[in-house]
Amino acid sequence: MRVRVVAGEFWGKRGPVQAIAADPVYLDVFVPPGRRRSLPVDVEQHAFAYIFEGSRTFRSASQPFGVLTEKEVDGSEALVREVTGNRSLVLFDRGDEVTVQAGEGGVRFLLVSGRPIKEPVAWYGPIVMNTRAELQQALAELNNGTFIK
Repeated sequence: MRVRVVAGEFWGKRGPVQAIAADPVYLDVFVPPGRRRSLPVDVEQHAFAYIFEGSRTFRSASQPFGVLTEKEVDGSEALVREVTGNRSLVLFDRGDEVTVQAGEGGVRFLLVSGRPIKEPVAWYGPIVMNTRAELQQALAELNNGTFIK
């Protein structure tokens, strides 16, 4: 197994991104084909994995949740939920470790954990807001070119 620390601290190593309020840990994890590995997670933190390469199964996790992407369907733009596998998100139950069983091609994923922010979350693609109204406004600003200027 190979683990690169992006943010936070893991196995005595610190990532280059520090001093974020929710105390997140971002790990870039690769598990070789057919191997089962467990990674510790602070029980006070919530955790998820974003799978971007390979196949796997996780113990004590939600069903994979594919990302929404815009695609052309029957000549018009439509939002399509990707099939699970690559580009999918998996949420974990509370516990002190994440266990993954890699498929025949291995698996690479981001394992992200952090303190809960205890706020509502409205999420679409790369945009995360607190309410659906804020999310709709952010998407409108993104479409008209005024988002984050």
